[in-house]
Amino acid sequence: MAERKSFLLRLDPAVHDALAKWAADDLRSTNAQIEFLLRKVLIEGGRLPRDAGKPARRGRPPKKDPE
Repeated sequence: MAERKSFLLRLDPAVHDALAKWAADDLRSTNAQIEFLLRKVLIEGGRLPRDAGKPARRGRPPKKDPE
């Protein structure tokens, strides 16, 4: 899977709280919920690039072998 990008997102506290509650209801992290919603809107608007990777898998990332 491609490297994930990170960036700072400033949100109104009430919006963040609503997203966090929605994410908990859907058994997702707040970050995963935001990505889910962004992807949904991009697909609906016909703007998701064809080369966009798949969403991150749910759950813990696999353990890396010690080098």
